[in-house]
Amino acid sequence: MDWFKRIKDGITTKTDQKKEIADGLWIKCPKCKSIFTNEEFVANLSVCKNCDYHHRIGSTEYFKILFDNNKFKELDANLNSADPLKFEDTKKYSDRLKIMQKKTGLKDAIRTGFGKMNNENIVIASMDFTFIGGSMGSVVGEKIARAVDFANKKKCPIIIISKSGGARMMEAAISLMQLAKTSAKLAQLDENGIPYISLLTDPTFGGATASFSMLGDLNIAEPNALIGFAGPRVVKETIGKDLPEGFQTSEFLKEHGFIDLIVHRKNLKEKLSQLLRMMK
Repeated sequence: MDWFKRIKDGITTKTDQKKEIADGLWIKCPKCKSIFTNEEFVANLSVCKNCDYHHRIGSTEYFKILFDNNKFKELDANLNSADPLKFEDTKKYSDRLKIMQKKTGLKDAIRTGFGKMNNENIVIASMDFTFIGGSMGSVVGEKIARAVDFANKKKCPIIIISKSGGARMMEAAISLMQLAKTSAKLAQLDENGIPYISLLTDPTFGGATASFSMLGDLNIAEPNALIGFAGPRVVKETIGKDLPEGFQTSEFLKEHGFIDLIVHRKNLKEKLSQLLRMMK
């Protein structure tokens, strides 16, 4: 007898009521291969319960973790990249921007906001890797510069959460100029004695590492985040030697003095608040 039939989302009995399994119901950890429901995975802040692997998350998730009740004022929300070089590779840069904006719902690779964290005013800038690999273009540099100016005006600390593949090649020298601009703005912040904490997440490379990501009064990282300037393959080919185990992980960098602290995602809000209180 025809007791069951196969459908797109799984197997169901042949009844009048069709019960389908929703897409994205399960999450598989890429490190230990454990499987979790999407609900419990999100509830655990996108961290694997089995091996503690920190999956990549974006500005939406970080703002939800850090801002009190997820309430904040987004800064410069409609800032868009131009295409001054009329760059074109497999597609026009202007078209690529439109495609990514539609796909991700983001204007560019960073969002900035002002709100409260444990009842204290805070400016937070968070990068999004889903937007052209978190590449650092003119908008990223400009929004960081404006966020620093806002923090200066409000006399409140700023946290920048890095997640970047490096400079945006489609903007060439304009992208590289952002390294100097963001560094100069952070120097102004330092002159006014306003705290800046840099949070490095997986991955943080290239121009971000060469500028704002490593200029914090405190540089902290999530566990097992990959952090560096050039990737391990490029470094290995350049020096012609095998790399040490764990090379460019946050644990390796902490051991060698490049970062100050490694903080689990579930402890971020309390630890950041504690550090900022100490820096007053």
